[in-house]
Order: sequence, then C-alpha cells, then structure tokens
Amino acid sequence: MKLAFSTLGVPGLPMPEVVRLAAGHGYQGVELRAHPEEPVHPGLSMLERADVVEEFKRGGIEILTVAGYVRTAAEGDDQPVLDELAALVELARDLGARNVRVFPGGGDQDPATADATAARRLAAAAPYAADMGVRILLETHDSHRAGAAVARVVGTVGHGSVGALWDIMHTWLAGEEPAASHAVLAPHLGYVQVKDIASAETTEPLALGAGVLPLRACLDTLDADSWVCWEYEKRWHPGAAELPGLLGAGREHLLRLGAPKQ
Repeated sequence: MKLAFSTLGVPGLPMPEVVRLAAGHGYQGVELRAHPEEPVHPGLSMLERADVVEEFKRGGIEILTVAGYVRTAAEGDDQPVLDELAALVELARDLGARNVRVFPGGGDQDPATADATAARRLAAAAPYAADMGVRILLETHDSHRAGAAVARVVGTVGHGSVGALWDIMHTWLAGEEPAASHAVLAPHLGYVQVKDIASAETTEPLALGAGVLPLRACLDTLDADSWVCWEYEKRWHPGAAELPGLLGAGREHLLRLGAPKQ
C-alpha cells in the first residue's frame, strides 16, 4: 500500500513544508488541492510549476493528483467546464501528476440528466487527457455519493483516461457497504481517499481510527499496491486538530489495517 495525504489538511502550507511533512512521516505521495487560495493552482506560470516539480523531486515525493473543483454534471454550457478541466489536465501534466480529481456536482437535477451531462463532458475531455498522460477521476461525492452512481457515469464514458476516486465517507453516507462500493468501482478505480468522522451528523475530521468509518473493511478490498490518500478536511473545519501532529500515527494505523491477514 502506498500512502499519500491531501493538502486540504494543511491549508495554504508552502510546498517545501508539504514535502518535508510527507518525507518526514513516511508518505510516498501528496494530493495537491488546486485552488487559488493554495500555492498550487492553474494560474501558476511555467517557472512556478517547474519549481514545484523540483521541490517534490528533491524530497522524493510523488504528486499523486491535482485535486480540482470542476463539477462535471453541473447545469449550463459545456465549454466553460471543458476549459476548466483542460487547464487542470495541463497543470497535472506539467507537475508530473498522474491524476486530476473532479466532482459530479449534479445538484437537484434528474439523475439521468446529470449522468448524461457528466458522461458527455468526460468523454469529450478523455482524448486530451490521454495525450497529456493524465487520468481524470470522478469522485464519489455530492450528487453521486454512491460508488454505483459514479460507476454508471464512468462506465458510460468507457475510456481508460477516465476513472473513479473512492471517497469512503461519501459511499458510507450513501448507505453502501464497502464490498459493494469496491465491486462497482474496481474496474475504474484510481485510488481511495480515507478519513474518519464521529457520525453521519458530525463530519468534522478525526484522527484515523477515532471515528465510525469502516476503514478496515475498505482497505481489505484493495490490492497490495493500491494508493490510499488521507483527506483530512481541515480547510472546512478550522477548529479540528492540526494534521501534522496526526500524520505519523495515521500512517501506522493504515499500515496495521492494510497488513496481510494471517
């Protein structure tokens, strides 16, 4: 199992500090939140992008994903969505990241309409992503919380450069058992985001193992060489404990849960 953490857990932290945290706590990769309030976003110049690449190269840490906020099923014209997605794909290529994260964002639309919109846009973006050597991953989130919902869209696209990102909190909130989530997502799965919370009503981030999410059951479904990323939502919960102090114990917890069963 290869471990990463998301910079959502360390809002605004400079990249040299992110790299040091990862290397110092035994994480092999980082998921970079790509937003204008963060150090990495599509507005970076080529020189700034090269600096980020060099920083991670020096630290021996992989940039696993550029985590963007494109809402692929949102109402409206396709072109602004496709332009935003292309910019994220280009950023991922320039940084050497293998993935771009996108959301469904279908809102209150009829599910069939939202599915069709997301699939159409992802299919349009897929050839360009393939040319850039980047995979677009649709996250189990918002209008498509369940693995079955994301699998419907990604399966309709039917392109190797479009896959799925399994956020275990959202599939759990959708009432889907981990084995069922994995069964539908496995043909498309890029990697898994783990986290922990106290309950369905209290989603402030907790240390891994301190909450109710079925971490072991989810990890039990994965291959030994799978990427697992800890998405600690500090940005949305400023009162939560600081992530740097939790990273070491979080890594050990994941490795214990993911160890081969005797």
